[in-house]
Amino acid sequence: MHIEYMKLMDQLYTTMGYSAYQWVKNDNTPPWQSLRKPLSQSRLALLASGGIYVTGQTAFHFKDDTSYRAIPKNIMTEDLRATHFAYDLRAARSDPNSVFPIDSLRQLVSEGFIGELCEHAYTFMGGIYSSRRVKEELAPSLTKRLVNDRADIVLFVPC
Repeated sequence: MHIEYMKLMDQLYTTMGYSAYQWVKNDNTPPWQSLRKPLSQSRLALLASGGIYVTGQTAFHFKDDTSYRAIPKNIMTEDLRATHFAYDLRAARSDPNSVFPIDSLRQLVSEGFIGELCEHAYTFMGGIYSSRRVKEELAPSLTKRLVNDRADIVLFVPC
């Protein structure tokens, strides 16, 4: 079934009293980067915008929160929490893997399909209004972490 996501988001923002969501339009096409080694020998980083955090970490807040959380790769799934204003949280709270597929990735590592996971996954809350802050604050900070973690490939799970 086809879901008109952008139309639904526009309706959601309007019903919440926000002005219509301003979708980011990038003029440049990101450069394509081929894998430099087989996935079975690669170090994979998980990056997700579903507002996942660990019990004891500070939850995300709703207004242009450009912070992120480092989630240890060996975290127990029952210790994961979710907060977000732009999607129905019932599935994420029932099974965080629906927006943060850590258990599936660990299984793929154990099967040898993926070489290894980076020590931490990174999460943030999507739906950030300020594309400037994403570009100038969040993206560079996450990029630096991923480079320092020696990630060969990043799986980005948007929400």
